[in-house]
Amino acid sequence: MSDIAVSVNHVSKSFRLYHERNQTIKSAVMRGRRSVHEDFWALRDVSFDVPAGSTFGLIGSNGSGKSTLLKCLANIYYPNEGAITHFGRVAAMLEVGSGFHSELSGRENIFLNGSILGMSKKEITRKYEEIVDFSGVEKFIDQPVKNYSSGMYVRLGFAIAINVDPDILVVDEVLAVGDSEFQEKCFQKFVDFRRAGKTVILVSHSMETVKLMCDQAAWLSHGELMITGDAQPTIQAYQDSLGQG
Repeated sequence: MSDIAVSVNHVSKSFRLYHERNQTIKSAVMRGRRSVHEDFWALRDVSFDVPAGSTFGLIGSNGSGKSTLLKCLANIYYPNEGAITHFGRVAAMLEVGSGFHSELSGRENIFLNGSILGMSKKEITRKYEEIVDFSGVEKFIDQPVKNYSSGMYVRLGFAIAINVDPDILVVDEVLAVGDSEFQEKCFQKFVDFRRAGKTVILVSHSMETVKLMCDQAAWLSHGELMITGDAQPTIQAYQDSLGQG
């Protein structure tokens, strides 16, 4: 088995920022020109490896490219340049209620979201009770999720994601929505993941969370990789750059 979970090789990702956009063919003809845009590079030539069995943090200020990179790691975005190679099954928990249908019940969404994440109906049925127990929403499992609080959304979504039994779990800052009890359950689950040789990649603005949970980290600034390596010195360098050292 590879000692690398994810390899990021010279990855760049751009988006078009439109200043003047033609909404219809008629507007294009009337204006006599194409829409005016510029390319915004959210990531520029980023390369690093995520060790297998590690808890790996992505840190940096707002607009640094963390979320864009996380979505590339989760195969939601695809790089304009470079490549990302995964060595194992990937599950992602990036947004509150991602993959949920608001009109369906929690029970129905477990089967829907589990299927989207690659689980068979038989596999979901076998893990159903564990998912519900971890989420803590059993009293509301047959209610439409549109009536759930954001915390309930997060707990149910995360419970499904971790039970996909991924080799690599990609997690955004959504865990900050959960209460302290749920966060402790998540932390313990990450410990169990590491013991099983699995890999967690997470984005967080809380340096205390990264210090507590991560043994490796990458610091991004304006889409460029500044430092990657052991979490503590990487965090210290980032905080020093903010005058927080």
